[in-house]
Amino acid sequence: MEHGFPIRDLTPIADGVVRCVVEAPRVARHALPGQFVIVRVDVGGERIPLTVSDLDEPSGTITLVVQAIGASTQRLAAKRPGETLADVLGPLGAATEIEPYGRVVVVAGGVGAAIALPVARALAGAGNEVVGVVGARTRDALVLIDEMGSVCDQLLVCTDDGSAGRHGLVTDALSDLLDEGGVDHVFTVGPIPMMSAVAELTRSAAIPTVASLNPIMVDGTGMCGGCRVRVGEETKFACVDGPDFDAHLVDFELLATRNRAYRVFEQCRMAELADG
Repeated sequence: MEHGFPIRDLTPIADGVVRCVVEAPRVARHALPGQFVIVRVDVGGERIPLTVSDLDEPSGTITLVVQAIGASTQRLAAKRPGETLADVLGPLGAATEIEPYGRVVVVAGGVGAAIALPVARALAGAGNEVVGVVGARTRDALVLIDEMGSVCDQLLVCTDDGSAGRHGLVTDALSDLLDEGGVDHVFTVGPIPMMSAVAELTRSAAIPTVASLNPIMVDGTGMCGGCRVRVGEETKFACVDGPDFDAHLVDFELLATRNRAYRVFEQCRMAELADG
């Protein structure tokens, strides 16, 4: 019998993005919105952090949404139901703080919607009015639109090329919402430039804003230091102190620089994968 964590379903949901339902009963019992797992696709493989997008405690499964952009995520996306993942460690990280804030705007870019979905669901469950703003480059890159729509009081979809929803950026839609007034809290997750732009918009409006960060991460327990981020005057570790932080205090420029540190190494790994 093959050891590991069985994949129960693996389905493409967007261009280069798959939904993976994996059997991980302990994680399914304990995971909260905003938390993540560390996955190894194969024994000896790279450790990759993936957010728990959904869970089903009775069946002992969790749902991971994976964008196949690197060697390890491409290997995961090539798996089939019935195969296994070598490791699924978690839940890790601090859960998103869910309070009755009032009117909350959840801004997600690309596969950030996978992180935004459980947060939006929990915010709605706490009695908030939730406005979702979800964006991507094009229609084919949008993920979890129906799911987000089912938990939000209002959902605004934006695409860079205008192929679906509003033509423009999520920050354009957010700016309009801020001009209308009545926004009490903002949660944002997605590409670093997008989160930085969201923070600048809400800073001038003095609206509390939380960003879910995506730094390079190895062990997920604060030991390696790879996920350190600058928040105000402090150095934090996203795996144990986050991944959520006050967006107005995050040094997004430093975060972007650190995330580019291993780009050449990843390109080499991708070349190895292409060569078989």
